This record gives sequence, structure tokens and C-alpha cells, in this order.
Amino acid sequence: MEFNETESAAKKRVNTETAITELPIMRCSLFVDWVLGFILAAASVSTFHSTLDEAWINWKSLHGKQYEMAEEAYRRALWEDNVRFIEQHNLEYGMGKHTFTVGLNQFGDLTMEEFNEHLNGLKENEIDYQACKVFTAAKNVKFPQTVDWRRKGFVTGVKNQGHCGSCWAFSATGSLEGQLFKSAGKLISLSEQNLLDCDRKSRGCNGGTVLNALDYVKQNGINSERSYPYAEKPGECRFNRNNNVTSCACVKCIQPNSEHQLAAAVAEVGPISVAVDAKHRSFQLYKAGVYYEPNCKNTTVNHAMLVVGYGIDQEGKYWIVKNSYGTKWGMQGYIKMAKDKNNHCGIAQFTLYPEMEISKCQR
Repeated sequence: MEFNETESAAKKRVNTETAITELPIMRCSLFVDWVLGFILAAASVSTFHSTLDEAWINWKSLHGKQYEMAEEAYRRALWEDNVRFIEQHNLEYGMGKHTFTVGLNQFGDLTMEEFNEHLNGLKENEIDYQACKVFTAAKNVKFPQTVDWRRKGFVTGVKNQGHCGSCWAFSATGSLEGQLFKSAGKLISLSEQNLLDCDRKSRGCNGGTVLNALDYVKQNGINSERSYPYAEKPGECRFNRNNNVTSCACVKCIQPNSEHQLAAAVAEVGPISVAVDAKHRSFQLYKAGVYYEPNCKNTTVNHAMLVVGYGIDQEGKYWIVKNSYGTKWGMQGYIKMAKDKNNHCGIAQFTLYPEMEISKCQR
């Protein structure tokens, strides 16, 4: 989607966008909401690009977006700004400056602040690795060049956490589902809502940790998604021991910041829970390719996902990572994260999985 604008129109748009960024976005008073809506509605005629009208309507329809009159102008302004970002990034991708593309998805009308507030809920500062047993790869072990546990039945379909910071629960169930399949030969979708409602150490949609979630399962067990479906918000704990599907003997943690150890665990054990720095607009709008974001930090992580394998292609080595944003995000819900690039985005900083056999917890 390309468009052009006159110099005077561009100045009006820049001034309007500057004003927008200086106003509160969410949870404002009714008065501020009214002022915001008035300013944006008045500015929309001169700042919105008519060439994008049909694309805006189609995007809203595709993602089921509906707004109040005052909010619509604000969301349209954010959406057009993301369109510009996408066009510029993908133009640079065509010039060989990036190894991945971006595109419009269900988060096209959000600021980065909103995206991180509502979807990236890992509380890494609350993780206590002293509660873990330690996984250590055997010396001189040789890994296969590629691994993909999806092909061997270890991975359930991509799920959608919605506008809830429950990524920690989805990462936990993902690693549990893989180890349950490995030990019992049954692939059963487990209940994130069970964790959201019952894990008292975590904070529901306001964030949590995979370690606390797996510790809850160790102590109590967990129900299936079918018997305890996802509601996108926390509620009263309704865990039913009669519907218990599985538990775990302990939690194994992998040596922090070691992609070598992470690769060993993925190859030997199966899908592994990980955490990454996901606060960037390029992650919010990721479409395809090997994700390498120069601004990504390897010391600060805020989003939990699931590594289900690794591989290599013309764009480099990558981790195959299952996300919980639904199938309209990324590569049908997956992302290829750059591998062996100095622990890019901190993917090897907090890595763990449930151990199902008590005998392996003594090692």
C-alpha cells in the first residue's frame, strides 16, 4: 500500500500526530476522552489518506474491530502510522537490510505501549531459579542440524491469549503438553484458564511466571482445556481433581544465557518454555522470516513462548517458536527467532520444562 501527500498535508499530519502522542491513550477521564475524540475527528478529514479507506474497512472486518465514533479516528491514525512503518521496513527488506518482513495483523491499531501492557505478561524479575533442578547437556554431545517436534506430534495447535497478559500460562501448558505426549503418547490440550484462576503466585492477566505455573501443576495437577475452557480473564478457581490430566515431578531449568544448552535440551527433551524481549513494533507486526531486531536486548525479557525446534535457511539459523497470539500473527502463529546471535532477544535467559519422571529429578 503506497500513497503520496503534499508538503502542506504532511505538515498537518505531523502536527496532528505529535499532538496525539502527547495525549493519554487508555483509562482517561470522560472529559479527556471527549477532547481527544474531538481533536482527532476534526483532524481526520485532512490527515487520513483516502487511498487507504478500503484497506481500513477490510482490515476492521477481517479482525472484527468496532469502535465508538471518538475512538475510530484515533485508531485509524495509529493504523496508518503502522502502515507507514510496514511499507518502510519491507522496502528495506527488499534491499537486504532485514531478514524478516512485517505486516498488518490484529495489533495494527495499537501503540507499542498498549501491546506490551495487554499481551506481554511475563514477570521475569519474580523468577527464582533456586526452585529448579538443573538440566545439563552431556559433554561432547552432537545435535541434529534441525529439530521440529511438531512433526512428531508433541505440539498442539496455536492458541490465542487475547487481550490478556497470560503468555506465561500458555508457555507452561505448551511444555507440559509436549512432555505428556513424550511420556504417555497422548496429545491433550491443557487448560490455561486453570492456571489463570488457580495459580495464586501469578497475577492472572497482569502477568506471571512459567516456573510458578509449573510448580502449581506439580502440587495440584491440571485439567484439560476441554473441561476447563479459556475465558480470557481470571475467575474463581474451578479445578476438578476428577478431571486431572497430568502433573509433573519437578521443574528443570537450563543454564541461563546458553544457546548451546538450550539446543541440547530442545534436541533431547522436546519443546522448551522460553522468554524473550518482545516489546518492539517489529515483533508486534512480525510476518515472516528470521526475526533479528537490532534493538532487542538479551538482558530484559517480557514475553513467554515455546521453542519447538530449530533450523537453518538462506536467512540464517533460527529457533522455531510457538506464540500464543493466534494464527493471524506471524507465520500462522509461529516466529523464527535468530539463533546463535549472542542470545538474541534473551531467548536463552530463562528456559525450563517440566520433568515427568521422579528418577530424573535427582540428577
